[in-house]
Amino acid sequence: MKKSKSKETKTAGISLARDIVIKPVISEKSYDLIEKNKYTFEVHPRARKIEVRKAVEEIFNVGVTKVNTIRVSGKMKRQGYTRGRTKNWKKAIVTLKEGDKIEFFEGK
Repeated sequence: MKKSKSKETKTAGISLARDIVIKPVISEKSYDLIEKNKYTFEVHPRARKIEVRKAVEEIFNVGVTKVNTIRVSGKMKRQGYTRGRTKNWKKAIVTLKEGDKIEFFEGK
């Protein structure tokens, strides 16, 4: 049996940096992490840490030292008798190199 040399990636179809990093997460906890040079983003659910690192470096022109990813499960919601659930999503906490910062979060 021959093994195929081409390896199909899990993130097929995600090629642009703007498709990987969806939006910043704005919360009290994420703003507290900014003091430690860590920034929080919502990312594509199938994006890997290496892809998140490259996307953040490309979009914001900063150096990334570490990426932590977390899968966040959706919450049950109700409005009257109607029940539903918010979507599951993926969060990435990105640690930047010393001296780098993202002006987007600073509000300048």
